[in-house]
Amino acid sequence: MQGCALLRADRVTFRYHADAPVVVDEVTLEVRRGDLVGLLGPNGSGKTTLLRLLSGTRQPVSGRVLLDGTPIMRLSRRDIARRIAVVPQETTLAFEYSVLEMVLMGRHPHLELFEVEGPDDYALAREAMAATGTAHLERRAFHTLSGGEKQRVVIAAGLAQASDALLLDEPTASLDLGYQLDIATLLISLNRERGVTMAISTHDLNLAASICRTLVLMRDGRVIASGTTGDVLTPDHVSALYDVEAAVRVHPDTGHTTVVPVRRLHR
Repeated sequence: MQGCALLRADRVTFRYHADAPVVVDEVTLEVRRGDLVGLLGPNGSGKTTLLRLLSGTRQPVSGRVLLDGTPIMRLSRRDIARRIAVVPQETTLAFEYSVLEMVLMGRHPHLELFEVEGPDDYALAREAMAATGTAHLERRAFHTLSGGEKQRVVIAAGLAQASDALLLDEPTASLDLGYQLDIATLLISLNRERGVTMAISTHDLNLAASICRTLVLMRDGRVIASGTTGDVLTPDHVSALYDVEAAVRVHPDTGHTTVVPVRRLHR
């Protein structure tokens, strides 16, 4: 069940250096416990940077990010990693790791210096692999997997981290339609059946409409709309977000909102 705010961005602003343009501009949002929030916007809208601010890997130039009411910058990287897991858009490795080794990396924030994984860590890793449908890949080399398999393994590592929140950056980017459906189904299952709190950065309107209860629409670093998916995903908001006229309807078979682009608008 959705509960109190786990993560809150309070009027956060960010630029990469003093002379650079603002990337995130006075954004306020909440990720509540048990929620599945979609951060939507075109490329360059600031949604990925906002995800990094929520994860504590970037510091705002003004405003603050709160984790359970505590300013995130007061916490150590280790403490943050115990609470927040991040699934990047792409994962590249310098060495050849097995799938099990990849998932066990999620346990590292919970280990002391020079401590090795114990039976409990292996049990948590294998539980996460079972939840993501990757248990049968345990001995495979990570680099030999398909794109969809890799993404599910990285999500398993995030689950093994036993964090309060899972932040995902473009989780279905570069995947074919079948794998997109697999990942969407997995995320819904993890949220509804396991209560995993998630925030997802994406530009895929139909993905967000099918899995997210709450949407935050961003353009040019600012929030142009936020709220429940049904209230936010309207033709006017799609037009303001992408300069596209779109038909927004509820699909009769799935019950999900669908967005069909009609034509480009020239402003």
